[in-house]
Amino acid sequence: MDSARALSDAQPTPFWLEDPGRPQALPALVGDTRCDLLVVGGGYSGLWTALIAKERDPSLDVVLVEGHEVGWAASGRNGGFCAASLTHGFGNGLQRWPGELAELERQGAANLQAIEDAVKRYGIDCEWERTGEIDVATQPHQLAELHEVAEAVAEFGLDLTVLDADELRREVDSPTFLGGIWDKDGVAMVHPAKLAWGLKAACLAQGVRIFEHTRATDLAEQGSGMAVRTPYGRVFARRVALGTNVFPSLLKRVRPYLAPVYDYALMTEPLNAEQLASIGWSGRQGLGDSANQFHYFRLSGDNRILWGGYDAIYNFGGKVRAEYDQRPETFRTLARHFFETFPQLEGVRFTNAWGGAIDTCTRFSAFFDTAYRGKVAYAAGFTGLGVGATRYGAEVMLDLLAGELTERTSLEMVRSKPLPFPPEPVRWAGIEITKWSLDRADHNGGRRNLWLRTLDRLGLGFDS
Repeated sequence: MDSARALSDAQPTPFWLEDPGRPQALPALVGDTRCDLLVVGGGYSGLWTALIAKERDPSLDVVLVEGHEVGWAASGRNGGFCAASLTHGFGNGLQRWPGELAELERQGAANLQAIEDAVKRYGIDCEWERTGEIDVATQPHQLAELHEVAEAVAEFGLDLTVLDADELRREVDSPTFLGGIWDKDGVAMVHPAKLAWGLKAACLAQGVRIFEHTRATDLAEQGSGMAVRTPYGRVFARRVALGTNVFPSLLKRVRPYLAPVYDYALMTEPLNAEQLASIGWSGRQGLGDSANQFHYFRLSGDNRILWGGYDAIYNFGGKVRAEYDQRPETFRTLARHFFETFPQLEGVRFTNAWGGAIDTCTRFSAFFDTAYRGKVAYAAGFTGLGVGATRYGAEVMLDLLAGELTERTSLEMVRSKPLPFPPEPVRWAGIEITKWSLDRADHNGGRRNLWLRTLDRLGLGFDS
């Protein structure tokens, strides 16, 4: 079957958000209200901030406003990989913060465990599976690079299991796999929408007041606190935490640091027993290949394969628009790559095809700061690893709003910022040249051209 024909019945909607357990939206805010802490944004960043704020101080009056519905954006349409890394992988962290990487790895592991503990504590049914992730080599140069990573992490006391081609194919069988490294403890699989909805329920149970379909439109000082305007009212708060990530920040000075890059994914129909047996995958690990333009793939709770990544699309002007969620040319490419990786699954069809925007920054990991003399805090720039790192960002924002020096706020990673993106049209041209260069490196033994080497020297991202 032509790979494109496998897409003929695919619905243009995120698979995760179609779950029948999706909760009803809560009413919008009408009129004015007051609170101790206002959280703007109902994705993971905002939900974790509201929940942890109540855990720290149950007497705190916390309000959360969401412009659409809780979990509707990136938190409900991502791949469902929840990683311990706070630095977008070991290599990126080693390049940027070698002196504190051991501490960043320790805090990242503790953060992942805290997510797992919260899932159990609040009884969140989100298909949590601590199966780890395998980074797969599909080209000889990638295999050498993965071995180098395994040796480097060992110096920091981290343990990755190196798999040769036969060992890897006993875990997951593809003729394209040459070997890999398995992080058995640092990544969990999760149903991303169910996690967001479970956090919403936990917030409500702790007394957080949530208003959906309530877009924050303006932020201004009001006496000793802040005022946020919404379509039908206002919120007056002593402190404000901004968790809007890829959407335009209420703090305009934050916007040059972020570029919305669109990522796309497919979901297959459930595999039958024979199809599952043909690929193995009994360990249910998450997988990702090691190219610059990489794929990520995993099994869902009902044994579908989510297959995403490769194309990363930046649209001129940096707009976030619903029409960008669909890109047939990318879906065709992904389908072709899927059947090249798993030819034994010929005939499988895709039921869903969707996209969404990632809040990319030039260092590929989150950054943090305050405004209005410490009354407003934000975390942004998670660059695709927000499922896990947003909880850490929530802790940082609350530390900053409290004016506390903690193990988090003392880190250089937290105290520093990435380089901003240049204005258009230079921004668009630079991203397009970088994408072309990364693709060329993938087809040229991993060798980075002068443009990529220059970006490396400048401390910009674009290494994965």
